[in-house]
Amino acid sequence: MKPEDIRALSDDQITDELLKLKKEQFNLRFQGATGQLEKTARVRQVRRDIARIKTIQAEKKSAVKKEA
Repeated sequence: MKPEDIRALSDDQITDELLKLKKEQFNLRFQGATGQLEKTARVRQVRRDIARIKTIQAEKKSAVKKEA
């Protein structure tokens, strides 16, 4: 997911996306532990998407604090 796409989402949508990615990350870790994981690169991609979303959430929070 690109940063521009994330910034275009509302706060609720960002939270939903983060929850969805965390569930996927859990499932991927479980698949890796049981030897059923086929796309190992997806683990890295999901982890980076989670970090990207958290970074943008922090940016939005700091922007709100600066305005106040």
